[in-house]
Amino acid sequence: MPPVLISLTAYGAAEVGRHGQPWFARLASEAGADAVEVRGELLREDGLHDELALLAPFAAVYSEPLLLWTPEGELDTGALERGITRATALGAPRLKMSIGGWANASADSLGELKAILAEHKAIELLIENDQTEAGGTLGALQAFFAAADAAGLPLGMTFDMGNWHFLGECPVRAAEALSKRVRYVHCKGVQRLPAKWVAVPMVQSVAPWRAVLRALPATVPHAIEFPLMGDDLLAVTREEIAHIRRLRAAAS
Repeated sequence: MPPVLISLTAYGAAEVGRHGQPWFARLASEAGADAVEVRGELLREDGLHDELALLAPFAAVYSEPLLLWTPEGELDTGALERGITRATALGAPRLKMSIGGWANASADSLGELKAILAEHKAIELLIENDQTEAGGTLGALQAFFAAADAAGLPLGMTFDMGNWHFLGECPVRAAEALSKRVRYVHCKGVQRLPAKWVAVPMVQSVAPWRAVLRALPATVPHAIEFPLMGDDLLAVTREEIAHIRRLRAAAS
């Protein structure tokens, strides 16, 4: 059975800001989650060291919001080092980032990335499809992974099921094209509002989420990243975790 995680954004930035990520990490654990994804954008800079220590028993992934490459194509070594440092403090074996402005980068920057990662072999860098043209379209990601492979840097991927829709991409086609590279899945449904797409539980989604899941590896960790809301958050979380487990067990 694959591990089921909770991305702590699922509880909403306002609520997490009120209670803190450690509070929700404990709730997720009590509900039966195997681990959580800690979000850099929700960490409190005041008392950061203590917060990371409180999150460490629950963390399997650290999500760094800063991008790997600047818009000008420079590898942002500061962002990468921050991500590695925080993942290490958490004891999280996986660091999730997006490529940013890689398309404007020189080939040498992949060698620089490879050298930095070689110094931190306990951390696996996973590239996520985000909601930008530069880092979230199938063509952009295929070009990046091909270049990384050629540089001797085979990287795995975080596959966000919902983000493709924000860019008009077909998630099933993306899943079929990238499945061999996927090491971690963000489970997310989507609905279309008049002005934008929004994340929703998968059972409320207009997307072909069952077909997407069938195209993805069933044994890698899966994280809930759609909104978890309700008067009894523990029960809601427990129910959604069980749903993911049933879906993946059926596909195994």
